[in-house]
Amino acid sequence: MTADSNDPSVTEPFLAHGPARRNGSILLVVLIAAGIVAVAVWLMTIGRTEAQPYILGVLALLATVGLFNLFALAAGIIRFSDRATDDPVMARIADQAQEGLVVTDSRGHVVYSNAAYLTLTGAAGPQDVRPVERVFIGNPDVSEAVFRLLKAAREGKRQQEEVRVAGHEAGQGRWLRLRVRPLGEGKRDAKYAVWSIADVTRDRERQEDVFQELRHAIEYLDHAPCGFFSVNPAGEIAYVNATLANWLDYDLAEIGSGGLKLTDIVSGDGAALLTSIAAVPGEVKTEVFDIDLRMRGGKTVPVRLYHKLAFGADGAAGASRTLVISRARDEHSDPERAAEVRFMRFFDHTPMAIATVDRGGNVVGANARYAKLAQGLNGDGGAAKSIFRAVNPRDRGLLIAAINQAAEGQGDIAPVEVMLDGPKERFAQFFVTTVEKDERDAETAIVYMLETTERRALENQINQSQKMEMVGQLAGGIAHDFNNVLSAIMMANDFLLNAHKPTDPSFQDIMQIKQNATRAATLVRQLLAFSRRQTLRPQVLDLGDALSDLTMLLRRLIGEKVKLDLVHGRDLWPVKVDVSQFEQVVVNLAVNARDAMPDGGKLIIRTANVPTEEAAQLANKGMPAADYVKIEIADTGTGIPAEIIDKIFEPFFSTKEVGKGTGLGLSTVYGIVKQTGGFVYVDSVPGGGTTFRIYLPRHRQEQEVAPEAQVGNGAAKETAAATEAAKPKPDLTGQGTILLVEDEDGLRSLNARGLRSRGYSVIEAANGVEALEAFEEKNGAVDLVVSDVVMPEMDGPTLLKEMRSRNVELKIIFVSGYAEDAFEKSLPENQQFAFLPKPFTLTQLVAAVKETMTAN
Repeated sequence: MTADSNDPSVTEPFLAHGPARRNGSILLVVLIAAGIVAVAVWLMTIGRTEAQPYILGVLALLATVGLFNLFALAAGIIRFSDRATDDPVMARIADQAQEGLVVTDSRGHVVYSNAAYLTLTGAAGPQDVRPVERVFIGNPDVSEAVFRLLKAAREGKRQQEEVRVAGHEAGQGRWLRLRVRPLGEGKRDAKYAVWSIADVTRDRERQEDVFQELRHAIEYLDHAPCGFFSVNPAGEIAYVNATLANWLDYDLAEIGSGGLKLTDIVSGDGAALLTSIAAVPGEVKTEVFDIDLRMRGGKTVPVRLYHKLAFGADGAAGASRTLVISRARDEHSDPERAAEVRFMRFFDHTPMAIATVDRGGNVVGANARYAKLAQGLNGDGGAAKSIFRAVNPRDRGLLIAAINQAAEGQGDIAPVEVMLDGPKERFAQFFVTTVEKDERDAETAIVYMLETTERRALENQINQSQKMEMVGQLAGGIAHDFNNVLSAIMMANDFLLNAHKPTDPSFQDIMQIKQNATRAATLVRQLLAFSRRQTLRPQVLDLGDALSDLTMLLRRLIGEKVKLDLVHGRDLWPVKVDVSQFEQVVVNLAVNARDAMPDGGKLIIRTANVPTEEAAQLANKGMPAADYVKIEIADTGTGIPAEIIDKIFEPFFSTKEVGKGTGLGLSTVYGIVKQTGGFVYVDSVPGGGTTFRIYLPRHRQEQEVAPEAQVGNGAAKETAAATEAAKPKPDLTGQGTILLVEDEDGLRSLNARGLRSRGYSVIEAANGVEALEAFEEKNGAVDLVVSDVVMPEMDGPTLLKEMRSRNVELKIIFVSGYAEDAFEKSLPENQQFAFLPKPFTLTQLVAAVKETMTAN
């Protein structure tokens, strides 16, 4: 056992630092043992009686020494020696460490400190050692850091702080790094905190020197006579020096905060040049570009860029290093350089993509427009290497042939129009010219590329529109002439029905004629709908209610195999449409959807409002931005092949078998929607279904006062028809003089015969001139004029003007196979007339005559 002042049981703080303890001696142990043995042998030789007092004395002496050691051990004066803690090597390492070390107990008393701690804290000796918080007491610059360290020590955590301690008087201050940690992981060791203090003043000075050098380097770079910027792979400006920021009239602090992109400072398509460098894994490339940079106010400044870009092992581009040299002064100081600047501006800002290529089609040089177009074709940058990669493989041979002709020195090479390669369908026209080859020059040809995608789309749209218009005019003309024939057939058929009773053998044949004539009249109405020359009776309508009323009819039409799903939009805006025509549109599309799902499927009809902002973002060609109500009719059928989808709205085009379709269904839909002022579009995926989207313009109530509600659905019409059938037939006879004007002799005679059979006096005229002469012969004593619209020599509107100039109160009924508004615009304003569309039956004619004559 040895005395040790570093025992943790010491209640008062004291310094354990001092001379190294002496190690125990084995020789001393042997000598003590030998002495005890010698005493025992001596006592045995002198006899028991004489030895007894000596034995008692020796035992008393040993007992006294043992008792003393027990008290010393209990008091901590001596302890059993621990070789690990008393190791002189470990003690010297701690004492000679450059960092000051001190160990404190849970109450903050120092139980150990090394020599460096004495030096750093200014302690005069071991008895002057103080804990860290007492060393820096009263120092406001350090107190907060020490407080955080003490808190960490109490919680058994690690903590580090760097503080600056002011020097004495005029001396320089010092930087100290303070650390604290628990002595160990055990419960007993965790009660002790190990503090360390290190002087890091020189490290701080070196850091300050490095910072100053870096600040000076940045200052030199910022005020260099040339610009510098860096762009990250996302196209964002990562750094701009002060010189370039000044050129571009930007605040340097604003640029440093982020948000500025390369496209914001590069004029035109110049940014595409910088991003078009083909990636080569592991290489560093430097390219030279002459472009224009855009200033904050929109002005441009010509510059030359030395653009350095490094690629990683995976081919990913890093941040660029770009040197910018202003060429604005060249425009005034050097005529040759000024010409070069003007040429580069022309070269890069031309709307045509230009590239020079070698015989193999590899791009040697290109302007910004070509770089931008090439990037949109191949994401891997291949289009920037070979111009052939920009062309779709099907048309690539055409461009190869043109460049081969240029390589052979041929002139006047014909332009080549090809499809471009890429995810979207794009077209371009290539103009190839020969370059006079120099041995040092790699260029073989100059290729000018002009994208023609929009032009082709516009041409196709115009051609389709003209074709539809021509077909519409033809269909309208056929319908007009055919209506005259049908009117004669239907009128003669009515005479036959009146002359035969239902029991006559020929009555059924006459009814068959009537049914076929009615079917033909329906086809003619579809032709007029396609040509947009039918008469519409628009009314304000809620599409949700109208579609709901059609539900039962649609379910019967599509059958049980097809599921109908009707999804109504909320708060639909009103529209103004002809109810019967709108129902025909929905029915035609539903029937087509049913035919496309022979094995069953799903028919979905959706409605929704489309505000102006949303309509402006749609990619629908020809549809201006406005408020619309959308009707979407989608099926899960076989879809429409891509090669015929542009033909589906053409009249008489049908994919059905012969005899199973007229080819007028979708053309009728197209005509009705267009005449209503709406738009119709189709999307289809073969095998994935078809979706028709109809956009009808929103009707605003303030535009006009809505007419009285009319019967607006199929079920209501059936109810109205049943009510009419229950009423007694009206008396259609009458009296009065009617001037009948019709250029078709057969139809005129039948109409006159029908009117005479109802009691009217009829004057017939073959055209407007004859009608005007007959009118003057009667001195205007005519009760009603029934006139065709389209006639030779004098048409109906002109006849109306002439007759109304003689008799303002004259009543007139126009009959025509064209729509009412086709001629209404040629009449003076506020002219009143009735209209009867062809073909019509005898009953419809006499009913219109009587209604007009009895009207006030």
